Amino acid sequence: MKIKKWRADLQALLFLLPFLAVYLIFTIWPMLKGLQMNFYKWTLIKKMKYIGFDNYSRMFHDSDFWSSLWHSTIFVMITTPTMIALAILLAVIANRKSRLQKLYRSVFFLPSVLSVAVASFLGLFVFQPYTGFLNGLLHLIGLLPDGKEVFWLTELALSWIALSVLTLWWTVGFNFILYLSAMQEISEDIYEAARLDGANDRQIFWGITLPLLSPITKTITMLQIIASFKVFLQIYVITGGGPLDKTRPVIQYIWQTGFRKNDLGYASTMSYMLFIILLILSGIQFWLNNRKEAV
Repeated sequence: MKIKKWRADLQALLFLLPFLAVYLIFTIWPMLKGLQMNFYKWTLIKKMKYIGFDNYSRMFHDSDFWSSLWHSTIFVMITTPTMIALAILLAVIANRKSRLQKLYRSVFFLPSVLSVAVASFLGLFVFQPYTGFLNGLLHLIGLLPDGKEVFWLTELALSWIALSVLTLWWTVGFNFILYLSAMQEISEDIYEAARLDGANDRQIFWGITLPLLSPITKTITMLQIIASFKVFLQIYVITGGGPLDKTRPVIQYIWQTGFRKNDLGYASTMSYMLFIILLILSGIQFWLNNRKEAV
């Protein structure tokens, strides 16, 4: 029996080896190399010299880094709760028995198959002044007077709205599918028992559906926080981080530092700081979840 188990383990390892090799080369090795770069003056051409913790000292005194981190945090605070509420709403709509059920599911999920570049250029088409679809629609229905334009991409508050709306439209499909799958796992017997006790749809949603969706909500919340902190390309394409770098996220600042300013060592230091922040946030949520379950 031990020989058979040993052979089965060996066969499993042989199947895993190609993936492990790729993972080590393209994930673990770059992470270790990035950690080494934290302590060097490192350019796109070569490693220059050892500078110890100078990159960390520079980062803690870099107002641009902290402001860009704050911009990413603003984006997280806007999109994460909105994304969860919207995904639940769409899942509830698509889970109801209806002739349009399949259409709902297709339409709600379809934007998520687009690449970030395509979604970003669609956002430009929608939110541009003068020639944009949204301003044209507002003119058509009379909400925006002739000769007047809404500058969605150059006014700070409006630019956050435009970026958030685009991101929600483009990414909600994935979370919608997770919620829809979770809803379909809830036994219909529970709903039938609640209706027999006189509960209406609103009471069933708040008293049964939402609590039973709690485990997937915790997972989606953490995934959404991490994804929102990593936002880059749609902001870069649509606003370029403007107006006046007021929407520039931390990933864009790291990219500019590494590849435009030719300072990969400092960019690597900021990347690891972001990694530590996300690790701490994940740890806090894990602790809170376990604490609630224990109670």
